[in-house]
Amino acid sequence: MQIKLYTPFDKGSQLEKEQIVDFLFEHLQQYGDPREHILKAVDYALKENVSYGGYVVCGRENGKIIGAVVVNRTGMGGYIPENILVYIAVHESTRGKGYGKKLMQKALEIAEGDVALHVEPDNPARYLYEKIGFTSKYLEMRYKKGETATTAAEKENTVANPNK
Repeated sequence: MQIKLYTPFDKGSQLEKEQIVDFLFEHLQQYGDPREHILKAVDYALKENVSYGGYVVCGRENGKIIGAVVVNRTGMGGYIPENILVYIAVHESTRGKGYGKKLMQKALEIAEGDVALHVEPDNPARYLYEKIGFTSKYLEMRYKKGETATTAAEKENTVANPNK
């Protein structure tokens, strides 16, 4: 696997960026986000807009993307981690071969400061993160502006108990 690093100083071509976004959109599967959110995170990392920047680590074999990682700098070191790993995915056909671990290790090696990430409790990648050394320090809670407590609780109950 050949690894290429994209930064605000070496952004690569527009085509490469689109390929990375398309790859992540397809291979994040049920843990993914809309394409425009992935593009926003990549643009943030490459400082296409006003941001603290970050970087993208991309693995290729025979010219085809087999894995990608997006890390954004938070600009908030000291009270939250300096970096957030926003996305990581490997091609379905290459899972279990260590490519995700290699890409993650490269992303962590490059990071200046601590790195946080969010992972769904049922995501199998969680075990990779734990093996690498990530720990669960907090339970994340979110407030959706404009949503009532009753509506949020009903949604959560539906997700937790789909047969209801």
